Amino acid sequence: MHPLEERIGYKFRNSLLLAEALTHPSLGHETQQHHFNNQRLEFLGDAILQLVITEYLFRHFSGEPEGQLTKLRSRLVSRGALKAHAAALDLGRYLLMGRGEEASGGRARTSTLADAFEALIGAIYLDGNLENARKFILAQAQPDLEQLAEEPVDFNPKGNLQELLQSISSNIPVYELVSQSGPEHAKTFVVDVLWEGMPLGQGRGNSKKEAETAAAEEAMKSRRWEKRTKGSRSKRKIDKSDTENQPRDSLGK
Repeated sequence: MHPLEERIGYKFRNSLLLAEALTHPSLGHETQQHHFNNQRLEFLGDAILQLVITEYLFRHFSGEPEGQLTKLRSRLVSRGALKAHAAALDLGRYLLMGRGEEASGGRARTSTLADAFEALIGAIYLDGNLENARKFILAQAQPDLEQLAEEPVDFNPKGNLQELLQSISSNIPVYELVSQSGPEHAKTFVVDVLWEGMPLGQGRGNSKKEAETAAAEEAMKSRRWEKRTKGSRSKRKIDKSDTENQPRDSLGK
């Protein structure tokens, strides 16, 4: 049994499907010996993932309108979410790829891991059936699904962060591009979000928009601005106390 099969709790009847799901296109480009890669399975897996998540949201969030369901689905099937699932399975460790791709950090690249995760879904579907694929998807997404049930449905990290900070100050958060790396077809962007010069969070993504969203998410979790606002409130209380304790004569001068 392949070690990945033990991790996912599924035994492939056709081991070639698993091999195909784990084969990055770069391997064939270098060796000229592999006539298949995981791109077709990724295409299939993406459609199955969308179906399973859409059906789950439809059944479990029956009171939400279409627009809100679309936002939730976008969050659950985002590149970042899929990379997290792949990382939890240590999927990058099992990928077959060219030496150049590996040397450039391919095993940890968001797009590579997300694509491989979708390809694995497609392989499970073809080897088994839709129910097998559904069980796999929902098992990996369970922590995210539980978190959704506890959070407000309106998931908009950038908008929520700006609204919260503007309730404290008129200044809005600023997003700064820290770096971009990788080839044109698989760039990785790193973005910082700052407020009044204070770094609140950093995010990575395959686009600036995705990186900004990730940075806002981190900022909402860390809530670093609270240290400054608490300090300001404490100082105001001390200043007020000092004033109240001054002799009346000195206050009148």
